[in-house]
Amino acid sequence: AVGRLVDSLAILTASYPEIKYSVFVHKVDSLSEDQREDGVREIIERISDDLYDAGLENPPVSYYPTSIYDHTIFEALSKVIQSLIPQLPTYEALLNTIAASCRFQKVYIFDVMSKVYIASDTSPSDLPSYELCSDFISAIMDLSDMYGWDRDPDEETPRMTDIQSQTAESMVCFKNDHVIYLRELNAFLALIGVSQEPKFQQERALVDYNVQAFQDTIIKVLARR
Repeated sequence: AVGRLVDSLAILTASYPEIKYSVFVHKVDSLSEDQREDGVREIIERISDDLYDAGLENPPVSYYPTSIYDHTIFEALSKVIQSLIPQLPTYEALLNTIAASCRFQKVYIFDVMSKVYIASDTSPSDLPSYELCSDFISAIMDLSDMYGWDRDPDEETPRMTDIQSQTAESMVCFKNDHVIYLRELNAFLALIGVSQEPKFQQERALVDYNVQAFQDTIIKVLARR
C-alpha cells in the first residue's frame, strides 16, 4: 500500500505540482494511545523516506489517524475540506472575534447535514468539544424530523411568513457549567460555540447581539464567489 501511494504521489506531483494530499490511517481504535502514536509516526517516516528516494522532498502531505467508532473520521474530513476553502483565513478571523466577544472556549461553523465543520477559531483543536457539538446537531435534527412540518407555500399566512423568516437557535446548559450555543446561519450552515463561562446565561442578550452581527457579516462573505 505504501509503495502504491508513493508511486501515485510521484506521478501526480509531476503533472500537478500544487496538489495537496491527505492520508487517512484507519482502524487506529484497536491500538493504545502510545501504540497509535508510534504506529502513525512509523508510517509517516516510511512514506517520507520513500518519497525522498523518489525525488520528492517535503511534499504537502497531511496524515490523519481515524476510526469509525468515534468522531475522528469527521474531524479529518473537516480538515480536508478546510484546505480547499480559499476564504478560510477570513472565516477564522471572524470566528476568533466572536469567540473572544462571547467567551466561547471553541466555536465552529458546521455543515448541519454532514456534521463536518468548514471553519473554527484558531485555538487548539479539541476533539471532545467537536464530539459534543456533533451530537448536539444530531439531537436537533432528530427533533426537527419529529416535530417539524412541511410548509405549503400556497397556504402561507403573515404569521407563517414571520415564523419562517426567524433564525433557528438553541442553547443547552450542563451541570458542569458547560454551555452549547447554536445559531442557524442559513439552510445548510450553523454556528455552534462551547463555553465554560459561568455568567454566559446572564449575558445571553449580548451573545445574541454579537452572533447576529457575525451572521450578517458571514452571509456577506459567503455570497462572494
